[in-house]
Amino acid sequence: MDILLVDDDMVDRAAIVRTLKKSDLSVRITEAITVEQGLQLYSENTFDVVLLDYNLPLRDGIEMMVEIRNESKNSSIAIVMMSGSEDEALALECIKAGAQDFLVKSEISEKKLRRAILHSTTRNDLEKKLYETYQKVKSLAETDSLTGLPNRYFFDESLKLAIANNRRHEHTLALLLLDIDNFKLINDNFGHDVGDVFLKKTVSKIKACLRGNELFSRLGGDEFAITLCNLESSEQAHMIAQRIIAAMQVPLELASTTINSTVSIGIALHPVNGGTSEELFKYADIAMYRAKKQGRNQVCFFEDEMQQKFHQRLKVEIDLRTAIEKNQFHLHYQPVIDPANEHVTGFEALLRWNIDGRLRSPCDFIEIAEETHQISMIGLWVIEEAISTLSKWNRKRAMPFTMSINVSAIQLGDLTIVKSFKNLLEKYQVPAELIEIELTETALFKDTLTTRQVIEGITGLGCRLSLDDFGTGFSSIAHLRNYPISIVKIDKSLMPKNRCDLKRAALIEGLVSMAGILGIDIVAEGIETQAHADLCKDLQIQSVQGFYYSHPVAQLDIEKSHFLQ
Repeated sequence: MDILLVDDDMVDRAAIVRTLKKSDLSVRITEAITVEQGLQLYSENTFDVVLLDYNLPLRDGIEMMVEIRNESKNSSIAIVMMSGSEDEALALECIKAGAQDFLVKSEISEKKLRRAILHSTTRNDLEKKLYETYQKVKSLAETDSLTGLPNRYFFDESLKLAIANNRRHEHTLALLLLDIDNFKLINDNFGHDVGDVFLKKTVSKIKACLRGNELFSRLGGDEFAITLCNLESSEQAHMIAQRIIAAMQVPLELASTTINSTVSIGIALHPVNGGTSEELFKYADIAMYRAKKQGRNQVCFFEDEMQQKFHQRLKVEIDLRTAIEKNQFHLHYQPVIDPANEHVTGFEALLRWNIDGRLRSPCDFIEIAEETHQISMIGLWVIEEAISTLSKWNRKRAMPFTMSINVSAIQLGDLTIVKSFKNLLEKYQVPAELIEIELTETALFKDTLTTRQVIEGITGLGCRLSLDDFGTGFSSIAHLRNYPISIVKIDKSLMPKNRCDLKRAALIEGLVSMAGILGIDIVAEGIETQAHADLCKDLQIQSVQGFYYSHPVAQLDIEKSHFLQ
């Protein structure tokens, strides 16, 4: 039996290989660590079973499974999905996406793994036979009995013809795959009769958004497809998709109740994304899956540039794993100044990554670190490095400096960070009131119980809470009410461009006045000119920072400068 094992965790792979070799199954195991590598091996070899980890870098296991299932309609390979999570919803999602079985990694044993492989191959054979029977039945008719739309068989054949015509005319052809979000809830709550009526009315809604010459088909269940031919650009497909999104948001009155629904749409283009109907379906399906993964009720294109970005992101993710071990991270410190006397009152710790002789700024890697949750380990390093540095700089100082430390939304979801702060403050004997925890507005979007407990825990230690980029978000004022914020940092984009920029100057003055009434301290960022500095003095802003005073500076350069005097 040939098995393809796809898992980026070396320890987990080794454990699974040992377990397989202990079983009485005669197996040959091929290993891969990414979706792209796994797909390459799948295309070049024949396997009986794929053991597939859900949580893979860059693209998850379901995306790989979608590609495999779309690779060949007669694919006979069995797929067993694995995950460290015990979430039943995830298990169901994997089964619905095409897996024959699902295993929780912590529960894998020789017996369970052997049984899963045997059951999945048997189940896959049965599914294949059922699918072949279904193919024969569907070829007998070309119309969906419920909606009156062309069915999948008819649509497949028509798409092939449309692609052949498009090759001759050299226009753009778009395939739109639509999936109604949470349709199962409608059936469960109101019954299948109401669900059928809902589908009919939904079809009418979508038809009203079309020009009339498109091929609109029901593929099955709550999945639909639309082919748009003779397009001048992809923007035309996007406009139609957005019309459908908007139309679906209008509630339907059914069964004496109002039903709200949305739709997720994936789009693939011919000839840009693929040259055959199979390729277009595969890429549109992946795009639709991404639309759902990104929050549903939206449109997602599959683009070739996306693959290049994936490879770039994968390299950054792999490099991040060893960055701490190789001591590649550094902190730069930007002085925080009292504009009245231009004395340094503290510093903001800013993360930098020195790799391959180049200093990377956070905008190059923080988003990836957050998505992969590597930010937790990196964040702990930042916290300890900043606190230990502050402890060193404050020795024998009559007026101690403060230190501002940025904390991400991912860190706010980890209750252990409170204990880490407490231990580090005690270890380096730094008073908690000298530490300012800096949060962006986006970090506060997920107002969960854990987030509140972390914030309360940190401020309970005595640390001060600072809201960054103040004045640029939609909910900045609400955050002042909902969280124990004691400092706001006015975003540099609000600083006047010149002395004639009276509107920005008035806005700064209003924000300072409001903060004063609320008893909140102000830090003005982006001070780059003498005029900026003078404005802050006139408004009696407590603290400022910006290039006018200093760029972020490495620790050794700070210690050699006048800032510590």
